[in-house]
Amino acid sequence: MILYNVTVKVEPAIADEWLKWLREEHIPEVLSTGCFEEATLLQLIDTDESEGLTFAIQYRAVDRNAVDRYLEKYAGALREKGTSRWGNQFIAFRSLLKVIN
Repeated sequence: MILYNVTVKVEPAIADEWLKWLREEHIPEVLSTGCFEEATLLQLIDTDESEGLTFAIQYRAVDRNAVDRYLEKYAGALREKGTSRWGNQFIAFRSLLKVIN
């Protein structure tokens, strides 16, 4: 199992609207690619929120090939949807994690 983790810092002024978009549009679109089995939305706590709220979205994939397929075929267009809508009011970084158990 591979986790594709996207950590996002969102300006407070757009946080509510961004979360609504994330839940209702973006996460369902990512899952509809068939590359991930599920997604978990988390909010970081005990962080300095003066520059924004920080969230993490963890998408679970069966293997690295599924993540690579997502990155090659879908990620660019889906990222652009967020950027065109929210501009520089958020920043995101991504990481891959292997579930060890």
